[in-house]
Amino acid sequence: MKIDAALLGATGAVGQKFIQLLRGHPLFRLTELFASERSAGKSYGEAVTWKLSAPPDPAIEALPVFSCDQEPRARLVFSALDASAAGPIESRLVSLGHLVISNARNHRMDSDVPIMIPEINGSLLNKVSPNKGALITNPNCSTAGLALSLFPLHRAFILQSVHTVTMQAFSGAGYPGLSAWDIVGNVIPFIDGEEEKIEQELPKIFGRYNGKSFRPAPISVTASCNRVPVREGHLLDVRASFEKPFTLEKIREEWALFRSEAPYLTLPSSPGSPVIYIPTADMPQPSLFHEKNSMSVYTGRLKALSEKEICFKALVHNTVRGAAGNALLIAERAALIGLL
Repeated sequence: MKIDAALLGATGAVGQKFIQLLRGHPLFRLTELFASERSAGKSYGEAVTWKLSAPPDPAIEALPVFSCDQEPRARLVFSALDASAAGPIESRLVSLGHLVISNARNHRMDSDVPIMIPEINGSLLNKVSPNKGALITNPNCSTAGLALSLFPLHRAFILQSVHTVTMQAFSGAGYPGLSAWDIVGNVIPFIDGEEEKIEQELPKIFGRYNGKSFRPAPISVTASCNRVPVREGHLLDVRASFEKPFTLEKIREEWALFRSEAPYLTLPSSPGSPVIYIPTADMPQPSLFHEKNSMSVYTGRLKALSEKEICFKALVHNTVRGAAGNALLIAERAALIGLL
């Protein structure tokens, strides 16, 4: 029997990606949709301005949309709410006993709330009680790509510092997002709050949990973020230094060998290879991103700057691995260990 799931923020860009990824899912059945007051009381088909290429399931279009003031029946709640509304709504649902997996930034830096990428720190789910509410957060969409590409290297060589320049797709701004006047034929060298998120989140993800709070890893992180006229896919230029020396062959080997631990490798959304290195000189490119591998991070342009410092490119699908897909993988892992 499939597990019922509720979705908050169902009409937005990330909410639509959740609906797309949950269609025909072997573990979960989407039974309840929640959105803003202006959408409440309508059917989903009436409320949504659908932006994805494949149309939604007619059964989902027929579902009623509820106000976020109402409590879901399902224990599992995916939150694609905008940060302007997410904080108190998610806290209330946790207090009522729901397992909330959130894409919003509001609670990421709370001392007792994990920022989870299952291949990196999914074992933190073992500390969640199946009888109490809990909140798990996704990382920022750029942080997701940065963390996945660096974690196998951090594990082998101990990351000391990283600087990244991001070129972020306009879908990351949500819908309706930016005006065409602002983004077409242009690059905007500022995204409000984005640099601070990356700089704070990566050390927390690589840090340690003592049972009550997180101790961030001692890593210096700086970021410079840009919005570019690309629909999907955040491209990161990464420069990283390590405590231990390495060879480029060993770097590529660490990426190639990085896997989810058994039995989580068999989860429906788990990629066979979380990090895929592409040796072609002009890769990776967002326009050549393959939807079937959108849970993987693509790396390329690897160079050694010294025996302890490298630079490379990393490409992450911002609405899949950077949002809905990562949350779905968290839920799959939670289901496997009996939290749902």
